[in-house]
Amino acid sequence: MILTKEYIAENGDRYVDKKRWLWTLSVLVPLLTLVGPLLHAIFNNEALLFVPAVIFYVVIPLLDHVIGEDSNNPPESIVNQLDSDLYYRVITFILVPMLVASFVFAAWYAMTFPLSVLGKIAMVLVSGFICGYAINLGHEMGHKKSLWERWAAKIALSLSAYGHFNVEHNRGHHVWVATPEDGASSQMGESIYRFYCREYPGAFIRAWQLEKERLARRELSVWSLDNEVVQSVLLTLGFYGVLAIWLGPAVLLFLLAVAVWGGFQLTSANYIEHYGLKRKKLPNGRYERCQPKHSWNSNYLLSNWTLLHLQRHSDHHANPMRRFQSLRNFEHIPQLPAGYYTMFLVAYVPAIWFRVMDQRAFEAVDQDMDSLNILPSKLEHYSQKFVATSLSQ
Repeated sequence: MILTKEYIAENGDRYVDKKRWLWTLSVLVPLLTLVGPLLHAIFNNEALLFVPAVIFYVVIPLLDHVIGEDSNNPPESIVNQLDSDLYYRVITFILVPMLVASFVFAAWYAMTFPLSVLGKIAMVLVSGFICGYAINLGHEMGHKKSLWERWAAKIALSLSAYGHFNVEHNRGHHVWVATPEDGASSQMGESIYRFYCREYPGAFIRAWQLEKERLARRELSVWSLDNEVVQSVLLTLGFYGVLAIWLGPAVLLFLLAVAVWGGFQLTSANYIEHYGLKRKKLPNGRYERCQPKHSWNSNYLLSNWTLLHLQRHSDHHANPMRRFQSLRNFEHIPQLPAGYYTMFLVAYVPAIWFRVMDQRAFEAVDQDMDSLNILPSKLEHYSQKFVATSLSQ
């Protein structure tokens, strides 16, 4: 049956993906964002528009701790078979039109129904969740060599005006991850808001520079349609333009707010994924190869299912081309105390975040200060703090 399958490796290893049937249901995740608007339409209560936020930030974290962590881990000998299984690829392709349809519905609802300012804010949150999920899908598909998948990723990313992400992420972040040079790796002592102010504009600037250099090697103009950043901008302008013609120019202000909030979902993920972790610089001036220990992992089953295993981030950076169904959890690597949805909320209150994560990061690197990526202005503070900690033990 398509929903159950046993993989057998040449060495005799056997593996069954116990979440195989759950991945089919993942195409319904974007529809969770529409629960609030539908309830509002039925009961005419704007408070119900916030139901999607409650689902993602309250219900899923609670269920994470009830259900627990995911023990299903494919052996390395099975990975090639998993990656080659078209069943999983079909799911990601189905998700693209589902996300576009959900986004269009949310925009139509926000502009058609007479909502208060609070109601509009709720709809921005709803649409921003859709964009955040689309960025996550674009991240998964944008890493692949298939032209069809890469264009599907561009369409998904166009919803949040973040189409430059794949250029910056694949050729920038993955090269410099967990180093002070990486604008998408947060430093210890850096709040998420300070991080956002450099990461959000920095992603576009780095993507543009990377494309400028690539096109120069091919003797093409940076303004060529071969420029993937230009392609992404045109896709978003076209998409937003069609919505403006249909729903009126006022939708553009709504879409701008949605794009900012959708981009902030990516910032939130980037912030927690590598906080304070640093690859060591080798004698030849290069950084050591990225390893699982250079990313924060979270192995809670439900939130990982909703995010296509994004929380198994350590394996993703160690093996960037590996597909979501094949990503593994590792023992003895930095582990977040909860899933992403919970950690996002913690990050939004910097004092709590530092209290939860700073000591955890110090212990994750075996108390080696050279393995911590610290905000330069906070270096003395942490040196004194961690020396005092070590002496008290």
